[in-house]
Amino acid sequence: MSTPAGAALAAVVLGAVLAVSMVLAIGLGSALVPPGETVRYLWAALTGGAIQADEVVRYQIIWQIRTPRVILAALVGAGLGVVGVAVQAMVRNALADPYILGVSSGASVGAVLVGVFGALSALGVYAVSAGAFLGALVATLLVYLIAYSRTGVTPLRLVLTGVALSFGFQAVMSVIIYLAPSSEATSTVLFWSMGSFGAATWGSLPVVAAVVVLGAVMLRGLARPLDVMALGDETAASLGIGADRLRRWLFALTAVMTGAMVAVSGAIGFVGLVIPHIVRMLVGADHRRVLTVAPLVGAVFMVWVDLASRVAAAPRELPLGVITALIGVPVFITLMRRRGYLFGGR
Repeated sequence: MSTPAGAALAAVVLGAVLAVSMVLAIGLGSALVPPGETVRYLWAALTGGAIQADEVVRYQIIWQIRTPRVILAALVGAGLGVVGVAVQAMVRNALADPYILGVSSGASVGAVLVGVFGALSALGVYAVSAGAFLGALVATLLVYLIAYSRTGVTPLRLVLTGVALSFGFQAVMSVIIYLAPSSEATSTVLFWSMGSFGAATWGSLPVVAAVVVLGAVMLRGLARPLDVMALGDETAASLGIGADRLRRWLFALTAVMTGAMVAVSGAIGFVGLVIPHIVRMLVGADHRRVLTVAPLVGAVFMVWVDLASRVAAAPRELPLGVITALIGVPVFITLMRRRGYLFGGR
């Protein structure tokens, strides 16, 4: 599939897989709804069709609870996939992911401050999300200011600064939780910090959808500069691309996308690290193909991860980060062994 035609075919197939996966995920759960009825309820909601009186409860479960949750899962999975590709190209590090620059840790501190001490309470149910997004923006600004020098922002400096501040933010979050007056608020924030789509509503979708879709389109438009940047700053300069300026722009764009996603779902690890590698093995390293396929792979993956989190230990819900780690670690090690990067390879 390492050709434009192969990538297009993969995108079509994955689009169909995503549609089927979303319908199945919406219907599956503690209240099982067959796919045919799920489609009928969705069609009725979209067209204003009639629902029988004895179907109202199942209709409400499908449309008001599960549909926004599954759509949010697809959006976050797609966003983490494309941001992971961009971050790995930006810092020229195959082990980078959307959270390596400290954005998620800063968001977690913002969420903890709101959840434990009631800051931004005037925003109601959106207070934690708003606190997380503000924390992500503050973390982004700090990383950039510390990493910046007269010679610009180098990949190594960005990574080291992000990793260092991540540990600092995690320490701050631990102290806040330790001093928290309410154990209930603490457990809620801890669960959120490991990832969950349980708070998804129709009202929370428009902003994150706009940020993810617009960001993915913009990153797709930067495919050629990303290809050049992967060759090094000197090569990029010789081809007329200012690597430092492009890196600043990518840093800002990926930070906003990551902050928006973390604000509504918490920190979900391993997706932005593994998905880009899987996609490159499918369609090659050309960023035009990778950025076309990565959001679809990420969306399909996250839809099924969210379904597993709901049904694996029902009626309790597992944190998404636990499932992505359990799946991602062995998959990543297997992929690296096949590519020869581990255990005596390159």
